[in-house]
Amino acid sequence: MSNKPFIYQAPFPMGKDNTEYYLLTSDYVSVADFDGETIPESGTRSPDPTGAASLSRRFFHAPSGTPETGCGYSSRSRSQRKRQVRGAAILKKLRNRRQGVLPTCQDTGTAIIVGKKGQRVWTGGGDEEALSKGVYNTYIEDNLRYSQNAALDMYKEVNTGTNLPAQIDLYAVDGDEYKFLCVAKGGGSANKTYLYQETKALLTPGKLKNFLVEKMRTLGTAACPPYHIAFVIGGTSAETNLKTVKLASAHYYDELPTEGNEHGQAFRDVQLEQELLEEAQKLGLGAQFGGKYFAHDIRVIRLPRHGASCPVGMASPAPLTVTLKRKQPRRYLDRKTGTQPRPVHSGRTAPGR
Repeated sequence: MSNKPFIYQAPFPMGKDNTEYYLLTSDYVSVADFDGETIPESGTRSPDPTGAASLSRRFFHAPSGTPETGCGYSSRSRSQRKRQVRGAAILKKLRNRRQGVLPTCQDTGTAIIVGKKGQRVWTGGGDEEALSKGVYNTYIEDNLRYSQNAALDMYKEVNTGTNLPAQIDLYAVDGDEYKFLCVAKGGGSANKTYLYQETKALLTPGKLKNFLVEKMRTLGTAACPPYHIAFVIGGTSAETNLKTVKLASAHYYDELPTEGNEHGQAFRDVQLEQELLEEAQKLGLGAQFGGKYFAHDIRVIRLPRHGASCPVGMASPAPLTVTLKRKQPRRYLDRKTGTQPRPVHSGRTAPGR
């Protein structure tokens, strides 16, 4: 028997949220008093600001997105002609996207929504249906591809024609906010999500680094580099590892601490991230014409693990798609008239292809 005292450790202790939020609507959200408490209320009859938010996600880049995307096409090691051709094509795509004509990639993905609903937020129920309606409106009203196939039996399928069903995962948390992460996850990078069942023998500096470099190499170029690559080492189960690596690849866990503790908090290994990024530049794989830009950035997250297991997950979203974070009912920053519309995930390209 152990005599250690009980200490609760939040598994993912996040730092300050530096996301820049914009106002979508001030309608359909109110505050009520109940039993001496102030309760935010949000009805599910809204004409879906979620749909507008998804549209913004598909058509606009984060402030850092455009220069970051261009890094793979401006290397002096390339011929002038190759740089001009590739750079012009990318800029044309970005212009079309900003004008709301077409998204930057034809695969506009499976709509994935992760919601964390504060215990003091009342919606009246039906959250999944309301969010699905937002996805529906976005895909049927705009130039976005329908990629979802419904199984009629084990072998026959039909396209749903709406891009539904969406993947919606809702969690109950403390507080008075309802927070969402919206991702459009396409097949190209979804097929490049991997789980490796390893053991403690992998956990030495030399072995782990070499292992991760070799796994990066297996990504190839099918999912359109430069990639945003994420690795997760550990996890209390295989499914926890894969769920974490998906969110890490969207930069959702960027504000994690950078060191662990004896209670099992998740943390980022920023030194290993930099070392792996340097190794990625040596692979000789890059955007279209090869070169050093195999990855925009790399995230490495360490989780606690069962002594008999050491799951390792890898995910790699493509570069030309951003994810979106949304919350209610706190105030958003008003978008100034005439300024460039930007997704709320400010200051980084949060991939979601």
